[in-house]
Amino acid sequence: MTTPWGLPDFDAHEEIHFVTDATCGLKAIIAVHSTHLGPAGGGVRFWHYAKDDEALTDALRLSRGMSYKNAMAGLPLGGGKAVILADENRSKSPDLLHAFGKAVDGLGGRYVTAEDAGLPNSAGDVGGDPGPHTSLGVFLGIKAAVKRALGKDNLAGLHVALQGAGSVATGVALHACAEGAKLSIADVDPAKAQKLAAATKGKVASIDEILGLEADVVSPNALGAILTEQSIAALKTPIVAGGANNQLATPEDGERLHARGILYAPDYVINAGGIINVCTEYLGDGDASLVRQRIEGIPVRLEQIWAEGRESGRDPAAVADAMAQRLIGRA
Repeated sequence: MTTPWGLPDFDAHEEIHFVTDATCGLKAIIAVHSTHLGPAGGGVRFWHYAKDDEALTDALRLSRGMSYKNAMAGLPLGGGKAVILADENRSKSPDLLHAFGKAVDGLGGRYVTAEDAGLPNSAGDVGGDPGPHTSLGVFLGIKAAVKRALGKDNLAGLHVALQGAGSVATGVALHACAEGAKLSIADVDPAKAQKLAAATKGKVASIDEILGLEADVVSPNALGAILTEQSIAALKTPIVAGGANNQLATPEDGERLHARGILYAPDYVINAGGIINVCTEYLGDGDASLVRQRIEGIPVRLEQIWAEGRESGRDPAAVADAMAQRLIGRA
């Protein structure tokens, strides 16, 4: 795909800012994809990238994903994302974070930042820990997928293969275990996988085998781009539903899942619980009951996507993208 800037992931982004401060070592990218529905909302990722191009790709893809996520969640926010390019030691200092905050402030409210990988919210400010809210939405989305694909109202006796054992995966595992699901868990940190498996009476699987296990649900909850032509061909599940961002390596991979008859829950729809909580607190337009109500709207939106996909013959990822584009005025 050719774009005006020669970047495959550039999608009519409104603004891209490259931020540097030599005195504190700050290198950051702030990508504002859309402000059609409100200020661009999305977290800041503190990550070490092998190449600067990878950081730009992350910022572009994640900011577009936030536009779609916020629109599909019915939030009055646009989409944006920032990445701070960490050194190999992932060194961060108050001066570096202050310089980044100054850059965000300089955008005059067009971008609203939040926590993301590498930058947890330790101050207990707006939004708190998004993990429990994200995991609740993912769990409810899994239940909706199970209802549609398997005709079951709960997860009792079903096998769920979880990729990841972080905050979101832990919440999903605990919810699923409480409903009687059997779990297989894999993580790059075997100790984390073992701990979560012990807490949920699950089994530990290797990273290499988790996506190919025979399971009722495969739930990716780690980093993205893990659904490729090769991994999709190896899937032995009727459902893929998890909280990781950008699970599809390419748009064609959504078609590949569909061609195999595997029901896919578009990631930015099912994992919107965290930003729903942050937005509700940031705007001050509701309380915990409204947050819960909005998160319970996630399976409703998924059902709309699957129903339209069935009628049109298109894969759920393409249907979700088209819905989101209409909402942000880019049909």
